[in-house]
Amino acid sequence: MEEVFAVICIFIALPWIVLHYVTKWKTSATITTDDEALLEDLYSLAKRLDERMDTVERLVASDNADFVPPRLQHDRESDNQPLRELEMMLAEKKGERP
Repeated sequence: MEEVFAVICIFIALPWIVLHYVTKWKTSATITTDDEALLEDLYSLAKRLDERMDTVERLVASDNADFVPPRLQHDRESDNQPLRELEMMLAEKKGERP
């Protein structure tokens, strides 16, 4: 009886457990459409907030000559390049061309 149990464990239970967790691992490694939508919403919100911060800093700087914005170089090319790449990827995903 022990031999039958060992054979069942080796040839049925062990592969089933391995395949079960491999399948779980593969499905959890992908991003869902809800996650993509949330990331797009967060990106647009962050972009709007950045534009608002620029506006507030310009307004305060125009009213107060001694004001030095915390972001001394608010429009650096090194910061804008990854954003452009992200916008291009989003446009390609939606089927648009930038």
